[in-house]
Amino acid sequence: NKHSNKKGLILCNGPSLNNVDFEAIQEAQNDGLVVIGLNKINLLFERTSMRPNYIVATNEKVIKQNKDYFNQSPIPLFIHYQGRKHLSTNPNIAYLYEIAQPKFARDVSLTIGASFTVTFAAMQIAFHLGIRDLALVGCDHSFQAKGPANATVEGGAVDRDHFDPNYFSDGVPWDLPDLAGSEYQYSLAGGVFRAFSGRIVNCTDGGKLELFERTDFGNWISSKLF
Repeated sequence: NKHSNKKGLILCNGPSLNNVDFEAIQEAQNDGLVVIGLNKINLLFERTSMRPNYIVATNEKVIKQNKDYFNQSPIPLFIHYQGRKHLSTNPNIAYLYEIAQPKFARDVSLTIGASFTVTFAAMQIAFHLGIRDLALVGCDHSFQAKGPANATVEGGAVDRDHFDPNYFSDGVPWDLPDLAGSEYQYSLAGGVFRAFSGRIVNCTDGGKLELFERTDFGNWISSKLF
């Protein structure tokens, strides 16, 4: 409940993240907006002075690939405990202990529900922090890479499924998305937020996620929930 009654924004990793006005986000942060980045969001940092308040990573492959940044990050990190073998004693790391069931945890200091997508983990963390008005940007919910859900594949020369062409490239392993599983977990998250008089909205430019009310960032940040 550190950020009770504050608005929260999750920066997802789809190509549409490149269309976001980060100056507007940074201005909103000055007024109290809490921003949660995911996985390799640090690849964005050369392009903007905006920095998320927190970063979440739950996939061990991603944690290993991004360990150099995580080991020296000044930004508070929420990291899946299985990735601890790749990391140092950075005091900014808080480890997440996951249970096997894909449940929505309202108190992540105990355990966190298993995630088909790191976005679901970030939703649980946002709720734990007291945020009840949550928005997504860059959640395209659509991938050019094809194959069985959760299958491990090798990145090609250029990554067209994420905001940076080097996100998963040059043969690094990554796990294909489980879009159906993600939608199930998004519906769980939306239900919990509504049960506590909250909401999740989708401010993504395009994409195929239609489970949440769509609005643009400007309208959402100026609106009132409580």
